[in-house]
Amino acid sequence: METKTLNKQTESINQAIEITGSEAVMKAMIAEGVETIFGYPGGAIMPIYDALYDYRDQLEHILVRHEQGGIHAGQGYARSSGRTGVVFATSGPGAT
Repeated sequence: METKTLNKQTESINQAIEITGSEAVMKAMIAEGVETIFGYPGGAIMPIYDALYDYRDQLEHILVRHEQGGIHAGQGYARSSGRTGVVFATSGPGAT
């Protein structure tokens, strides 16, 4: 019995999709199973919030009154639900 090996040349077509860093963050949150995000918008984080608007059907945002409150809310959410607590905050006092 004769065996033949067929050499098929396969073309690999790399189609890079360009997305913003903010969109990448949203896609990563969804991929990790995040459904709820606590946050306090401000100057440096606004591109994230712009992207979040486009994902409002998949990610729920809960507005907090200040960064510390957001951290406590995220931690309480994580402890009570067993899910990952996510908080978005801007630069400045919230980052120190």
